[in-house]
Amino acid sequence: MKRVPLTIGGAEKMRAEIRMLKGEARPRVVRAISEARGHGDLKENAEYHAAKEEQGFIEGRIRELESLLSNAEIIDVGRLAGNKKVVFGAIVSLLDEADGKASRYQIVGEYEADMKQSLISITSPLARALIGKVEGDVASFVVPGGEKNLEIVRVEYL
Repeated sequence: MKRVPLTIGGAEKMRAEIRMLKGEARPRVVRAISEARGHGDLKENAEYHAAKEEQGFIEGRIRELESLLSNAEIIDVGRLAGNKKVVFGAIVSLLDEADGKASRYQIVGEYEADMKQSLISITSPLARALIGKVEGDVASFVVPGGEKNLEIVRVEYL
């Protein structure tokens, strides 16, 4: 597996999820399986099969997160402070040239991207258009409705 870029915050979220899965979810599903076994015939025991399915999901998710972390290249975004160029980890404030709408995104690794939290993947078309630009530049990229032009208002590293 290739190296996976992650911010320190993204890596910590993954570690917290692993702790929750191992410390809470796994013991809960083991108890549910044990309780379901006590109800008799396992062939027709829906509770048992549901708990076993959940156990498989939990174990798979733990393995996936541990694999990602073992292959992670954790980047300390705070060390980039003062950098005027947009690179991995940058928080970029933008202004849409067409409608004047302001937006703000942080460029993160693809496994920590979450549009609801304004975290965009380094591999997204928007991030690729922003990389290497500085405040005042215009980033252009293609969207389903045509081309979008966003002015870079501010570049920050927290």
